[in-house]
Amino acid sequence: MRGRALLGQQQSEEIASRETLSVLGEMLISRRGEASGVALAQTLLAGYAAAAPIERLAFLQDLAERFGPNQGRVDKAIAAVRENAGANALEELHAAAEPRRQELIRRLNLAPGGTSALVRMREDVLGYLPEHPELKCVDMDFVHLFSSWFNRGFLVLRPIDWNTPASILEKIIRYEAVHAIQDWNDLRSRLQPEDRRCYGFFHPQLVDEPLIFVEVALTKEIPDAVAPLLDQSRQPIAASDATTAVFYSISNTQKGLGGVSFGNFLIKQVVEDLKRELPNLKTFVTLSPVPGFARWLERVRQGEDASLGAATKGTLRLLEASDWHLDPAKREQARGALLSAAASYFLNAKDPKGRPVDPVARFHLGNGARLERLNFLGDASAKGLKQSHGLMVNYLYALDEIERNHEAFAEKGTVAASPTVRKALRADQSSRELAPSP
Repeated sequence: MRGRALLGQQQSEEIASRETLSVLGEMLISRRGEASGVALAQTLLAGYAAAAPIERLAFLQDLAERFGPNQGRVDKAIAAVRENAGANALEELHAAAEPRRQELIRRLNLAPGGTSALVRMREDVLGYLPEHPELKCVDMDFVHLFSSWFNRGFLVLRPIDWNTPASILEKIIRYEAVHAIQDWNDLRSRLQPEDRRCYGFFHPQLVDEPLIFVEVALTKEIPDAVAPLLDQSRQPIAASDATTAVFYSISNTQKGLGGVSFGNFLIKQVVEDLKRELPNLKTFVTLSPVPGFARWLERVRQGEDASLGAATKGTLRLLEASDWHLDPAKREQARGALLSAAASYFLNAKDPKGRPVDPVARFHLGNGARLERLNFLGDASAKGLKQSHGLMVNYLYALDEIERNHEAFAEKGTVAASPTVRKALRADQSSRELAPSP
């Protein structure tokens, strides 16, 4: 009776309480009829969307506490395995150990718009997680399911250009996370010229929502600064004259899909598509930001860390002046020290898991790219100066080296780097050897 009453309610606000949402969840898991299940899923998702943040949190906590594995069923399955009850016993244990909330999430996905609603629900989980670690199990279940639902086999690569529907173009402006798009004219300059490309991965259940997109510039050489690429007054070149494809911005659009990796497939697929379209392209590189460099450098400069030599640390005091990059003398004085520090950051600095500390570096090195060049003042915008003192880098996707680089990085943590980058690191090591003892 109560279930029918809940389904009959018209106002989402009336079912947006923790208790009611959890009751609907129990009903949804127990139902066998597909039609009634879809109706229940719609009702639960509508109630969740209308719920206040405190009620959403409470429901997610219920998912963690009340929708785990059926303990009685697990105990029975374990006993059967111990009694050597046959191969089926292991299968039953596997099934019994699955949290009930995974089946609930699957059934919620059957509702119209269910996939999108679940991505937003997982975004809520991520927001609550730092202060509510009890939700970690819920997050792990979302990642487990999303990794299957959003695997490469379900994703469609589509070019995005000036003729793409406005509803998608508006999202490109909104989601651009690396170099903000100022207005429609700025967007046009990135999409319409012959020497510009943009591609995105789409999912059949999110047809108007790019999951990730990459912006590409076709050039005659490897760029060392982003401003010329973004200059709306620049003179485009013919695509047939280009020899280099530059991936200068990669943006994930769905926070709820954090930790579900498909960016590596995007880069490799775009490289293949560009090679087919433009055989004249020989070089594939990024022009990438270094988002954690300034924070790391501040810690090293202020601490006892021996990552940098005393001479390098002393020179880097120039960075304390906000206008250092505008003074030609200070700029040239800082160049060598900053590049040496950057080489140490990429080649020596590690996180607690023994990986490079820079997240963009982990992404590209994990894809098999090589750290090709450090670009001093590659991004002199306010954002670039704040996050990396203007530093940008090029990662080279050398097609005959990708697999070897990927395996060395994955198995041994080896950072593939060009001789130029390693030379910058040796310059700082030499300065430490020459520095007088304290």
